[in-house]
Amino acid sequence: MNIYWQLIWAYVKIGIFGFGGGYAMLSLVEKSVVSPGWISETMFTDIVAISQMTPGPIGINSATYIGYVAPGEVNPEYTGIGWSLLGSCVATLAVVIPSFILVLYSSHFIRKHSESGVIKSIFSGLRPVIVGLIASAAIMLMNAPNFNPRGINWQLWTNVGICIIAFCLAYFPLNIKKKKLKMHPIFIIVLAGVAGLVLYL
Repeated sequence: MNIYWQLIWAYVKIGIFGFGGGYAMLSLVEKSVVSPGWISETMFTDIVAISQMTPGPIGINSATYIGYVAPGEVNPEYTGIGWSLLGSCVATLAVVIPSFILVLYSSHFIRKHSESGVIKSIFSGLRPVIVGLIASAAIMLMNAPNFNPRGINWQLWTNVGICIIAFCLAYFPLNIKKKKLKMHPIFIIVLAGVAGLVLYL
């Protein structure tokens, strides 16, 4: 049962120190689950993609998914729906409960001391760190499993092109009949899925 205690310990730490939401905690999640060998880097990037497309926060979704697959990957004895569901429940609760307790307490404290110079200073220091952590997660995901999993050059450049197009569609508004419209992220995800189906099937 060691893997379950390891999942609890890893996700308690992620729940406590995962400042800035799911994207900011991705580098912490990657270090906690890929470095010990629970899952591969390729599987981790797949989990991130699935977590982004499914409803709910990416941190919780990834915890549920990693908790589901990690026990069987680490020990074949824990292969099976029962062990996987146990891993999902353990990892999800471990990441949610510390965050819930911290937010419950800190929201009351911050509301009470919202005009405090100390609180304002702490948040002034945390904001750039969050941006840095999100940028770190973005750079971390720019790897071979995401852009060139089969080692084929044309696929690498095609994937880079898809990435750039997706960024432009999400960030820059389109001028349609003198109106500036931003494409919805769901539509961009669907387009990317269709492009992948056409190009790589």
